[in-house]
Amino acid sequence: MTTLEDARALLATGPLCNSCLGRPFADRSFGLTNAERGRALRTTIALADDTDYEPDDPETCWVCEGYCGTFDAIADTIVDALGDVHFETYQVGTQVSPLVEENDRLLREDAGLDPEIGESLKREMNREVGRRVGAKSGAEVDFDRPDVLAVIDLDGFDSFEALESNSVTSHAVDVQINPAFVYGRYRKLERDIPQTEWPCRECGGSGVQLGDDGEEACDYCDGSGYMYDTSVEQVVRPHVVDAMDGDEGTFHGAGREDVDARMLEEGRPFVLEVKRPRERTPDVATLESEINEAAEGAVEVEGLRLASYDMVERIKEHDASKHYRADVEFGDSVEEDEFEAALEELRGTTVEQDTPQRVDHRRAALTRERTVYDAEGELREPTQAEVRIHGEGGLYIKELISSDEGRTVPSLAGLLETDAVVTALDVTGVEGESEPFEVEAYFRDEPRSDA
Repeated sequence: MTTLEDARALLATGPLCNSCLGRPFADRSFGLTNAERGRALRTTIALADDTDYEPDDPETCWVCEGYCGTFDAIADTIVDALGDVHFETYQVGTQVSPLVEENDRLLREDAGLDPEIGESLKREMNREVGRRVGAKSGAEVDFDRPDVLAVIDLDGFDSFEALESNSVTSHAVDVQINPAFVYGRYRKLERDIPQTEWPCRECGGSGVQLGDDGEEACDYCDGSGYMYDTSVEQVVRPHVVDAMDGDEGTFHGAGREDVDARMLEEGRPFVLEVKRPRERTPDVATLESEINEAAEGAVEVEGLRLASYDMVERIKEHDASKHYRADVEFGDSVEEDEFEAALEELRGTTVEQDTPQRVDHRRAALTRERTVYDAEGELREPTQAEVRIHGEGGLYIKELISSDEGRTVPSLAGLLETDAVVTALDVTGVEGESEPFEVEAYFRDEPRSDA
C-alpha cells in the first residue's frame, strides 16, 4: 500500500487529530512534527479526492482523546512549577494511561498496519512538551543527567477540560530536581574534629536520655547529640546548602583521616551534594570565603568548583596515595644508624596489615597488602622522631609505626625491636595515583581565575 492508502485507512477508523494521523509515519520526512505530517496527508487526500478538507480537532480524536491538543498547556504548567528553580538542562517523561496506549495500538491494527510502525504517543508527548519547555525556559534537553525532570501523568487531568481552559493542573506534573554538587579540598587545622557528623552513641544523637525523673540531657554528650562539637561536614554543609537554596546536603570525602589527625597543605578532596537546589550556580569564590570566615581557623576549604554527578563516584573510587607526617615516641633509645636502616627497609616495600584492633569493630577482618612508596625522618632524640611516609591508599600509618602487636609486617617498631607509638599525626597530601582528582570533564564551570 502507498502512504496515501495507509492514511486513508487510518482516517477510516474514526475521527483523528493531525498528531495521531501523522504518528504512524514518524519515520518519514525528517524535520516535520507528527501534526505537520498529519495535516499534509489530510490536505493531500482532500486535494486528490476533490473533497472538503476536514480540519484537525483533537477534542473528537478517538485515539488520544484530546491529549495531543494539550502540549502547550502542559509545558506552561511545567515551567510554572519550576518558576523559582534555576536549571540549565531538563528532561520530560510521560505516564500514558493504558486506555490511550491501547487506542494507539488499535489505530494501526484497524488500518492493517504494523502495530509498531512510527512512534508511540508517549514518545511524541515527551518530545513535543519538552520542545516547548526548552523554548519557554531557554534550557537544553539532557537525556543522561538533567538538572530537572518533569513527569507528566495523563491520568492526572481531564483532557477536555484542559482544551477548554487551555491549562493543566499542577497535580498532573511531578517535577523532580536532581542534586547539584560542589567540589573542593578541605584542610583540618585542629585535632579532634571528625570529617562528618558523629552522633552520640549513647543517646543516638537525640541529646537526651531517660533518668529517674524522665528525660534529661545526655551525660555522655552534654545534651548536644554529638560526640564532637563540630565536624568538617557541619562547617561546610550549611553554607553550600544555603547558597544553592537546597533542602539538605550530604558530604562525600576522598577517604578520611583519624579524628585526632590534622589535614594540612593542599587538603583532602570532597564533594558536597545538595538535594533539591533551586540555585545551581552560586558564586563559589564568595562561598569559599564565607565558609573559611565562619570556621575561624579550625577548617579551611579551597578550590571550590561546581561539579558533575560523576565527581561523587570519582571521589569515592579514584585510587589515591597519601602523605603523612608523624611524631613518634620509642620505648627504648634508638641509634641514628638503626633508625635510618629501618626507614630504608620500609622504603618501597609491601606490607601486610591485618585489620587494626582499633577499627576491627567496624571493619571486616582482612589481611591487606599496601605499598610504602617512601619513608623518611629525623631522630630528634634517642626516644623521639619525626617520620614522613608516602603510602598507597588504605595503608594504616599508625600500625605501620607500632606494628599493632605484630598485625602489621614489616613495621618500624618491628624493625627497631622496640615499642613505637604515634603521638601526633598529620596528613600532608592526598593525590590521585594515575591522574589528579581535578580533571575538567568532571566540572560544570570554568577554572577559577582567582585559584
